[in-house]
Amino acid sequence: MKVSVAINKFRRAIMHRITKPIGHAHQDHIDPQERAKIKRILISRPNNRLGNLLLITPLVQEINETFPDSKIDLFVRGGLAKILFANYDSIDRIIELPGKPFKHLLQYLCSWRDLRKQTYDLVINVDGESSSGRLSTLVAKSKHKIFGDVPVSEGNCPHMAKKPVYQLRDYLNSKGFTDCSQNVATLNLNLSSAELTQGKKLLTKLVQNNKPTIAIFTYATGAKCYPESWWTPFYQKLQQAFPHYNIIEVLPKENVSQINFAAPVFLSNDVREIGSLIANTEVFIGADSGIMHLASASKIPTVGLFSVSDEHKYQPYGNDSISINTNTYDADAAIGMIRDVVYKNSLRYCDFS
Repeated sequence: MKVSVAINKFRRAIMHRITKPIGHAHQDHIDPQERAKIKRILISRPNNRLGNLLLITPLVQEINETFPDSKIDLFVRGGLAKILFANYDSIDRIIELPGKPFKHLLQYLCSWRDLRKQTYDLVINVDGESSSGRLSTLVAKSKHKIFGDVPVSEGNCPHMAKKPVYQLRDYLNSKGFTDCSQNVATLNLNLSSAELTQGKKLLTKLVQNNKPTIAIFTYATGAKCYPESWWTPFYQKLQQAFPHYNIIEVLPKENVSQINFAAPVFLSNDVREIGSLIANTEVFIGADSGIMHLASASKIPTVGLFSVSDEHKYQPYGNDSISINTNTYDADAAIGMIRDVVYKNSLRYCDFS
Protein backbone atom coordinates (compact mmCIF):
# COMPACT_ATOMS: atom_id res chain seq x y z
CA MET A 1 0.00 0.00 0.00
CA LYS A 2 2.76 2.45 0.95
CA VAL A 3 4.67 1.52 -2.22
CA SER A 4 1.59 2.23 -4.35
CA VAL A 5 1.10 5.63 -2.70
CA ALA A 6 4.76 6.50 -3.25
CA ILE A 7 4.56 5.48 -6.93
CA ASN A 8 1.45 7.60 -7.45
CA LYS A 9 3.09 10.62 -5.80
CA PHE A 10 6.16 10.20 -7.98
CA ARG A 11 3.99 9.79 -11.11
CA ARG A 12 1.99 12.95 -10.30
CA ALA A 13 5.15 14.95 -9.67
CA ILE A 14 6.72 13.87 -12.97
CA MET A 15 3.49 14.45 -14.92
CA HIS A 16 3.03 17.89 -13.36
CA ARG A 17 6.56 18.90 -14.37
CA ILE A 18 6.10 17.58 -17.91
CA THR A 19 2.68 19.14 -18.52
CA LYS A 20 3.19 22.48 -16.75
CA PRO A 21 4.28 24.31 -19.95
CA ILE A 22 1.32 22.97 -21.94
CA GLY A 23 -1.27 25.40 -23.16
CA HIS A 24 -0.02 28.80 -22.07
CA ALA A 25 0.05 30.14 -25.63
CA HIS A 26 -3.27 28.68 -26.73
CA GLN A 27 -5.65 31.39 -25.55
CA ASP A 28 -7.21 32.86 -28.70
CA HIS A 29 -10.75 34.06 -28.12
CA ILE A 30 -13.79 32.94 -30.10
CA ASP A 31 -15.65 35.63 -32.01
CA PRO A 32 -19.50 35.66 -32.10
CA GLN A 33 -19.71 34.12 -35.58
CA GLU A 34 -17.53 31.18 -34.59
CA ARG A 35 -19.47 30.80 -31.34
CA ALA A 36 -22.61 29.90 -33.26
CA LYS A 37 -20.79 26.95 -34.85
CA ILE A 38 -19.84 25.29 -31.56
CA LYS A 39 -21.78 22.03 -31.38
CA ARG A 40 -19.37 19.52 -29.86
CA ILE A 41 -17.59 20.18 -26.57
CA LEU A 42 -15.25 18.12 -24.43
CA ILE A 43 -14.90 18.68 -20.69
CA SER A 44 -11.79 17.10 -19.21
CA ARG A 45 -11.85 16.21 -15.51
CA PRO A 46 -9.88 12.96 -15.14
CA ASN A 47 -10.81 12.44 -11.51
CA ASN A 48 -13.02 9.82 -9.85
CA ARG A 49 -14.00 11.63 -6.64
CA LEU A 50 -17.68 12.31 -6.01
CA GLY A 51 -17.20 15.94 -5.01
CA ASN A 52 -14.84 16.84 -7.85
CA LEU A 53 -17.24 15.44 -10.45
CA LEU A 54 -20.26 17.21 -8.94
CA LEU A 55 -18.31 20.47 -8.97
CA ILE A 56 -18.38 20.47 -12.78
CA THR A 57 -22.19 20.47 -12.95
CA PRO A 58 -22.32 24.32 -12.96
CA LEU A 59 -20.00 24.30 -16.01
CA VAL A 60 -22.26 21.78 -17.78
CA GLN A 61 -25.27 24.00 -17.06
CA GLU A 62 -23.36 27.06 -18.32
CA ILE A 63 -22.58 25.25 -21.57
CA ASN A 64 -26.20 24.13 -21.92
CA GLU A 65 -27.32 27.74 -21.62
CA THR A 66 -24.60 29.21 -23.84
CA PHE A 67 -24.71 26.49 -26.51
CA PRO A 68 -28.21 24.97 -26.20
CA ASP A 69 -27.81 22.73 -29.27
CA SER A 70 -24.40 21.36 -28.30
CA LYS A 71 -23.41 17.90 -27.13
CA ILE A 72 -20.88 17.38 -24.35
CA ASP A 73 -18.38 14.58 -23.93
CA LEU A 74 -16.69 14.00 -20.56
CA PHE A 75 -13.15 12.73 -20.04
CA VAL A 76 -13.12 11.38 -16.49
CA ARG A 77 -11.72 8.66 -14.27
CA GLY A 78 -13.82 5.74 -13.03
CA GLY A 79 -17.48 4.92 -13.65
CA LEU A 80 -19.20 7.40 -11.32
CA ALA A 81 -19.79 10.13 -13.93
CA LYS A 82 -22.32 7.94 -15.79
CA ILE A 83 -24.41 7.84 -12.63
CA LEU A 84 -24.06 11.51 -11.69
CA PHE A 85 -24.87 12.83 -15.17
CA ALA A 86 -27.55 10.25 -16.01
CA ASN A 87 -30.29 12.90 -16.28
CA TYR A 88 -28.32 15.41 -18.36
CA ASP A 89 -29.55 15.07 -21.94
CA SER A 90 -26.65 17.13 -23.28
CA ILE A 91 -24.07 14.59 -22.09
CA ASP A 92 -23.24 12.28 -24.98
CA ARG A 93 -20.05 10.26 -24.64
CA ILE A 94 -18.25 9.58 -21.36
CA ILE A 95 -14.65 8.48 -21.82
CA GLU A 96 -13.46 6.74 -18.66
CA LEU A 97 -9.91 6.25 -17.51
CA PRO A 98 -9.72 3.26 -15.13
CA GLY A 99 -9.51 4.09 -11.45
CA LYS A 100 -6.27 2.09 -11.17
CA PRO A 101 -4.39 2.54 -14.46
CA PHE A 102 -1.47 0.24 -13.56
CA LYS A 103 -3.89 -2.66 -13.04
CA HIS A 104 -5.85 -1.92 -16.22
CA LEU A 105 -3.17 -0.66 -18.57
CA LEU A 106 -4.93 -1.75 -21.79
CA GLN A 107 -8.16 0.02 -20.80
CA TYR A 108 -6.10 3.07 -19.84
CA LEU A 109 -4.45 3.22 -23.26
CA CYS A 110 -7.75 2.61 -25.06
CA SER A 111 -9.33 5.57 -23.23
CA TRP A 112 -6.59 7.87 -24.53
CA ARG A 113 -7.10 6.43 -28.00
CA ASP A 114 -10.84 7.09 -27.79
CA LEU A 115 -10.08 10.70 -26.94
CA ARG A 116 -8.69 11.16 -30.45
CA LYS A 117 -11.68 9.68 -32.26
CA GLN A 118 -13.80 12.86 -32.12
CA THR A 119 -13.00 16.34 -33.39
CA TYR A 120 -14.33 18.98 -31.01
CA ASP A 121 -15.32 22.60 -31.46
CA LEU A 122 -14.16 23.40 -27.94
CA VAL A 123 -12.15 21.55 -25.27
CA ILE A 124 -12.21 22.66 -21.63
CA ASN A 125 -9.82 21.47 -18.94
CA VAL A 126 -11.54 22.09 -15.59
CA ASP A 127 -8.48 22.11 -13.33
CA GLY A 128 -5.32 23.80 -14.56
CA GLU A 129 -3.33 21.97 -11.85
CA SER A 130 -4.32 18.56 -13.21
CA SER A 131 -1.51 17.06 -15.31
CA SER A 132 -3.84 14.52 -16.93
CA GLY A 133 -6.37 17.27 -17.62
CA ARG A 134 -3.78 19.45 -19.38
CA LEU A 135 -2.39 16.51 -21.33
CA SER A 136 -5.84 15.34 -22.45
CA THR A 137 -6.66 18.87 -23.59
CA LEU A 138 -3.48 18.87 -25.65
CA VAL A 139 -4.21 15.43 -27.12
CA ALA A 140 -7.86 16.14 -28.04
CA LYS A 141 -8.50 17.42 -31.56
CA SER A 142 -9.90 20.96 -31.49
CA LYS A 143 -9.04 24.44 -32.70
CA HIS A 144 -10.23 26.03 -29.47
CA LYS A 145 -8.89 24.84 -26.13
CA ILE A 146 -9.09 26.14 -22.57
CA PHE A 147 -6.26 24.63 -20.57
CA GLY A 148 -7.47 25.94 -17.22
CA ASP A 149 -5.07 28.84 -16.89
CA VAL A 150 -7.10 31.59 -18.54
CA PRO A 151 -6.48 34.58 -16.24
CA VAL A 152 -9.07 34.84 -13.48
CA SER A 153 -8.65 36.83 -10.30
CA GLU A 154 -7.73 34.15 -7.77
CA GLY A 155 -8.60 36.46 -4.90
CA ASN A 156 -12.14 37.05 -6.14
CA CYS A 157 -13.00 33.74 -7.78
CA PRO A 158 -11.24 30.78 -6.18
CA HIS A 159 -14.23 28.41 -5.98
CA MET A 160 -13.66 25.15 -7.84
CA ALA A 161 -17.19 25.13 -9.29
CA LYS A 162 -17.24 28.80 -10.33
CA LYS A 163 -13.74 29.27 -11.70
CA PRO A 164 -14.13 27.19 -14.92
CA VAL A 165 -17.43 28.97 -15.63
CA TYR A 166 -15.77 32.36 -15.52
CA GLN A 167 -12.79 31.11 -17.49
CA LEU A 168 -15.18 29.96 -20.19
CA ARG A 169 -16.96 33.31 -20.20
CA ASP A 170 -13.68 35.18 -20.44
CA TYR A 171 -12.44 32.87 -23.20
CA LEU A 172 -15.62 33.49 -25.17
CA ASN A 173 -15.12 37.21 -24.61
CA SER A 174 -18.59 37.44 -23.07
CA LYS A 175 -19.70 39.11 -19.83
CA GLY A 176 -17.04 39.88 -17.26
CA PHE A 177 -16.32 38.12 -14.02
CA THR A 178 -15.99 40.95 -11.52
CA ASP A 179 -18.77 39.47 -9.38
CA CYS A 180 -18.05 35.76 -9.05
CA SER A 181 -21.35 35.06 -7.32
CA GLN A 182 -23.49 36.42 -10.16
CA ASN A 183 -25.41 34.09 -12.42
CA VAL A 184 -23.35 30.97 -11.76
CA ALA A 185 -25.49 27.87 -11.47
CA THR A 186 -25.42 25.83 -8.28
CA LEU A 187 -24.37 22.20 -8.18
CA ASN A 188 -27.17 20.05 -9.53
CA LEU A 189 -27.62 16.28 -9.48
CA ASN A 190 -30.68 16.83 -11.68
CA LEU A 191 -32.92 14.48 -9.72
CA SER A 192 -36.10 13.39 -11.46
CA SER A 193 -39.55 13.69 -9.91
CA ALA A 194 -39.64 9.90 -9.60
CA GLU A 195 -36.35 9.92 -7.70
CA LEU A 196 -37.56 12.68 -5.38
CA THR A 197 -40.77 10.75 -4.68
CA GLN A 198 -38.78 7.61 -3.89
CA GLY A 199 -36.48 9.64 -1.63
CA LYS A 200 -39.50 10.91 0.30
CA LYS A 201 -40.72 7.35 0.77
CA LEU A 202 -37.33 6.27 2.06
CA LEU A 203 -37.21 9.16 4.51
CA THR A 204 -40.74 8.56 5.78
CA LYS A 205 -39.95 4.88 6.32
CA LEU A 206 -36.85 5.87 8.28
CA VAL A 207 -38.34 8.51 10.61
CA GLN A 208 -41.93 7.19 10.87
CA ASN A 209 -43.45 10.69 11.29
CA ASN A 210 -44.18 13.96 9.48
CA LYS A 211 -41.70 16.16 11.34
CA PRO A 212 -39.14 18.13 9.34
CA THR A 213 -35.75 16.44 9.21
CA ILE A 214 -32.13 17.51 9.59
CA ALA A 215 -29.55 15.25 7.94
CA ILE A 216 -25.99 15.00 9.26
CA PHE A 217 -22.93 13.27 7.87
CA THR A 218 -20.24 12.75 10.50
CA TYR A 219 -17.54 11.21 8.31
CA ALA A 220 -14.87 12.69 6.03
CA THR A 221 -11.49 11.60 4.76
CA GLY A 222 -8.24 12.21 6.61
CA ALA A 223 -7.85 15.34 8.70
CA LYS A 224 -11.21 16.67 7.48
CA CYS A 225 -12.98 14.11 9.66
CA TYR A 226 -14.07 15.56 13.01
CA PRO A 227 -13.51 13.19 15.94
CA GLU A 228 -16.23 11.64 18.06
CA SER A 229 -15.23 14.04 20.86
CA TRP A 230 -16.39 16.92 18.61
CA TRP A 231 -19.46 15.33 17.06
CA THR A 232 -21.06 13.87 20.19
CA PRO A 233 -21.51 17.16 22.09
CA PHE A 234 -22.41 18.94 18.85
CA TYR A 235 -25.14 16.37 18.14
CA GLN A 236 -26.50 16.83 21.66
CA LYS A 237 -26.62 20.62 21.20
CA LEU A 238 -28.35 20.10 17.86
CA GLN A 239 -31.02 17.97 19.54
CA GLN A 240 -31.58 20.66 22.16
CA ALA A 241 -31.79 23.44 19.56
CA PHE A 242 -34.22 21.55 17.29
CA PRO A 243 -36.45 19.49 19.62
CA HIS A 244 -39.26 19.19 17.08
CA TYR A 245 -37.09 17.98 14.22
CA ASN A 246 -35.94 14.53 13.26
CA ILE A 247 -32.17 14.22 13.05
CA ILE A 248 -30.88 11.40 10.86
CA GLU A 249 -27.34 10.36 10.04
CA VAL A 250 -26.31 9.46 6.50
CA LEU A 251 -23.59 6.84 6.79
CA PRO A 252 -20.53 6.48 4.56
CA LYS A 253 -19.78 3.23 2.75
CA GLU A 254 -17.39 2.46 5.62
CA ASN A 255 -20.47 2.17 7.88
CA VAL A 256 -18.97 4.23 10.70
CA SER A 257 -20.56 6.87 12.91
CA GLN A 258 -18.88 9.61 14.92
CA ILE A 259 -21.93 9.75 17.21
CA ASN A 260 -21.92 5.99 17.82
CA PHE A 261 -25.11 5.46 15.77
CA ALA A 262 -27.18 7.52 18.21
CA ALA A 263 -29.50 8.81 15.45
CA PRO A 264 -31.56 6.87 12.90
CA VAL A 265 -29.16 5.97 10.09
CA PHE A 266 -29.37 5.66 6.33
CA LEU A 267 -26.81 3.61 4.42
CA SER A 268 -26.80 3.13 0.67
CA ASN A 269 -24.23 2.55 -2.07
CA ASP A 270 -26.42 4.39 -4.60
CA VAL A 271 -25.41 8.07 -4.69
CA ARG A 272 -28.58 9.10 -6.50
CA GLU A 273 -30.67 7.35 -3.85
CA ILE A 274 -28.71 9.13 -1.12
CA GLY A 275 -29.22 12.43 -2.93
CA SER A 276 -32.96 11.84 -3.32
CA LEU A 277 -33.36 11.17 0.40
CA ILE A 278 -31.29 14.22 1.39
CA ALA A 279 -33.35 16.34 -1.03
CA ASN A 280 -36.40 15.68 1.15
CA THR A 281 -34.76 16.97 4.33
CA GLU A 282 -34.72 20.59 5.51
CA VAL A 283 -30.98 21.06 5.94
CA PHE A 284 -27.80 19.02 5.67
CA ILE A 285 -24.82 19.40 8.03
CA GLY A 286 -21.44 17.81 7.40
CA ALA A 287 -17.72 18.33 6.97
CA ASP A 288 -16.14 19.01 3.58
CA SER A 289 -16.67 15.77 1.67
CA GLY A 290 -18.22 14.29 -1.45
CA ILE A 291 -21.50 13.78 0.44
CA MET A 292 -21.52 17.48 1.38
CA HIS A 293 -21.32 18.33 -2.33
CA LEU A 294 -23.98 15.70 -3.04
CA ALA A 295 -26.30 17.41 -0.56
CA SER A 296 -25.60 20.76 -2.21
CA ALA A 297 -26.32 19.19 -5.61
CA SER A 298 -29.61 17.89 -4.18
CA LYS A 299 -30.71 21.55 -3.96
CA ILE A 300 -31.23 21.89 -0.21
CA PRO A 301 -29.57 24.26 2.30
CA THR A 302 -26.19 22.75 3.07
CA VAL A 303 -23.99 23.61 6.04
CA GLY A 304 -20.35 22.76 5.38
CA LEU A 305 -17.99 22.39 8.33
CA PHE A 306 -14.40 23.42 7.60
CA SER A 307 -11.26 23.16 9.69
CA VAL A 308 -8.37 22.15 7.39
CA SER A 309 -9.46 22.37 3.74
CA ASP A 310 -9.86 25.62 1.78
CA GLU A 311 -13.27 26.97 2.73
CA HIS A 312 -13.44 29.50 -0.12
CA LYS A 313 -12.51 26.88 -2.70
CA TYR A 314 -14.97 24.16 -1.67
CA GLN A 315 -17.75 25.73 0.41
CA PRO A 316 -21.38 24.98 -0.55
CA TYR A 317 -23.18 27.90 -2.16
CA GLY A 318 -26.71 28.72 -3.28
CA ASN A 319 -29.94 27.43 -1.73
CA ASP A 320 -29.13 29.48 1.43
CA SER A 321 -26.13 27.23 2.06
CA ILE A 322 -23.30 28.36 4.32
CA SER A 323 -19.87 27.25 5.44
CA ILE A 324 -18.68 27.37 9.06
CA ASN A 325 -15.01 27.52 9.96
CA THR A 326 -14.88 25.63 13.23
CA ASN A 327 -11.46 27.08 14.00
CA THR A 328 -13.24 30.42 14.34
CA TYR A 329 -16.71 29.47 15.60
CA ASP A 330 -17.47 27.10 18.47
CA ALA A 331 -20.37 24.64 18.56
CA ASP A 332 -22.81 27.13 20.11
CA ALA A 333 -22.07 29.74 17.43
CA ALA A 334 -22.41 27.06 14.75
CA ILE A 335 -25.83 26.07 16.09
CA GLY A 336 -26.90 29.71 15.94
CA MET A 337 -25.81 29.95 12.30
CA ILE A 338 -27.69 26.76 11.47
CA ARG A 339 -30.79 28.18 13.15
CA ASP A 340 -30.53 31.20 10.84
CA VAL A 341 -30.43 28.89 7.83
CA VAL A 342 -33.58 27.16 9.07
CA TYR A 343 -35.37 30.47 9.56
CA LYS A 344 -34.36 31.68 6.11
CA ASN A 345 -36.27 28.73 4.71
CA SER A 346 -39.39 29.85 6.57
CA LEU A 347 -39.29 26.97 9.04
CA ARG A 348 -40.66 27.57 12.52
CA TYR A 349 -40.43 25.48 15.65
CA CYS A 350 -43.85 24.15 16.54
CA ASP A 351 -45.34 21.21 18.32
CA PHE A 352 -45.72 18.34 15.87
CA SER A 353 -46.88 15.87 18.48
